[in-house]
Amino acid sequence: MATSKRKIEHLDICTRENVESKDNGLSDVEFVHRCLPEINRADVDSRTTFLGHKFSAPLMIASMTGGHPGTTEVNANLAMAAEQLGLGLGVGSQRAALEDRKLEDSYRIVREKAPNAFIYGNIGAPQLADYTIDDVERAVEMIDADAMAIHLNFLQEAIQPEGNVDARGIIEKIAGIAAELSVPVIVKETGAGICHMDAYLLKKAGVAAIDVGGRGGTSWAGVEVFRARMELDEVSEHLGMKFWDWGIPTAVSLVEADIGLPLVATGGIRDGVMMAKAMALGASMSSVALPLVSAARIGPEKVKKMLELYIEELKAVMFLTGSRSVEDIRRAPVIISGKTRDTLEARGFNWKAFAQR
Repeated sequence: MATSKRKIEHLDICTRENVESKDNGLSDVEFVHRCLPEINRADVDSRTTFLGHKFSAPLMIASMTGGHPGTTEVNANLAMAAEQLGLGLGVGSQRAALEDRKLEDSYRIVREKAPNAFIYGNIGAPQLADYTIDDVERAVEMIDADAMAIHLNFLQEAIQPEGNVDARGIIEKIAGIAAELSVPVIVKETGAGICHMDAYLLKKAGVAAIDVGGRGGTSWAGVEVFRARMELDEVSEHLGMKFWDWGIPTAVSLVEADIGLPLVATGGIRDGVMMAKAMALGASMSSVALPLVSAARIGPEKVKKMLELYIEELKAVMFLTGSRSVEDIRRAPVIISGKTRDTLEARGFNWKAFAQR
């Protein structure tokens, strides 16, 4: 099946090739160091809540995979790490299992290995025209999901020769699902970011949270370059190269999308320092995918160790800014410079306010 074949190809490409896009903008964000933090490092508390669920830290494993027998072990390893650390995770697009029930186990394994973790499902916006609310509920039930993500990947679809590029009526479909589904709906971009206007439309549509999925992490246009080379498709390869770095950087998108809903920062989050910067720009949570792909093909302990480093780095930033809690780090002053500042200024956002807290 074509959908299942793409799943394993994507995983293999992300493991062996450099598919990252350029800077996510967080290098332009700096904290104001507190030489007198006046707190005990041992009292720093990274616990938080998101959509009514408790987390040991504001961190999730972003949607990655599922839909091919070769992805089952990867999802199992990710789930075990999330369960042990009290974090959350998402599965890759469940389209493959909606098309073929034999592939459901590659997703079900996540709930089996993480019975207490926050888990969100995943369906693609380009396929919404083909799904009924019952189809989406089936995806929820498949993994006993706590929320359902609808991913926006029209950049990737525009590169794929088999891509679905009919984007008409998507916001109405999202609104209908948000109104009827049994769990909250998260809308997430997949590497090209979300602008202010689209964030406003999503809030109006009734979604519960937005994952900005900004530029600076995995480039799905880049992934399609390598798929195109495998298929000797010169047109798709050309388009993928041309649009490799298309999109809104994560740092900018966080400010753009801050319209009163919980925000998830995805897109090049490579350490706990970036997590902290994202939170100071408005994020409630961060999520990470690409750095965990190779680790997840080794075992849960490798994944767990990487995530533990993220959390320790976050706590170090919290201590050095005098932030006892997650809410404190979200209010910590930051200085925004460089292209990120210029972009925010050009778009009419008050970047100075972040330093005047």
